[in-house]
Amino acid sequence: MDKEENIELDEWQEKLEKVLQELKTCQQTNNLDTCSACDKFFDCELRKKYVVAVYSSMNKGSGGGFEF
Repeated sequence: MDKEENIELDEWQEKLEKVLQELKTCQQTNNLDTCSACDKFFDCELRKKYVVAVYSSMNKGSGGGFEF
């Protein structure tokens, strides 16, 4: 890998870590151990943002669909 690729990897990881911290703060504020215990689970924009950040960190922003 060249230097530019390392910077890009760091960028996606940083974005993921930022959203993860926001999610953990929300859970702590609402006295929850997990998002699944929240009544806003299916409509939560923060949770959706986290899912997108996880996926983007996995594919490094190259797009595409969820393929398993």
